[in-house]
Amino acid sequence: MDEREKLRKFRELDDAFAEALKELENPDSRLDIPTGPPVRSLEAQEPPDDEAAQQAFERRLKGLMQDYAQPAESVSCLLETLRSLGHIA
Repeated sequence: MDEREKLRKFRELDDAFAEALKELENPDSRLDIPTGPPVRSLEAQEPPDDEAAQQAFERRLKGLMQDYAQPAESVSCLLETLRSLGHIA
């Protein structure tokens, strides 16, 4: 990249940065400025109970079965094979 191209890109970046600063200073600005992850309640941070975890697993499994067009019999056979090999309890 030659010097002119570098200078042009720098000016574009500088202009964009200046525009962003103006928007930040404007109290009526409608910019969606990320402030970090949303704050979660303590309840949401606790590990799910066994029933909720089982339901979440079933929903995820059904979704994967649908995404990969796998019938229940095929998935059941796979799980039995994994269980017999000691990969799952």
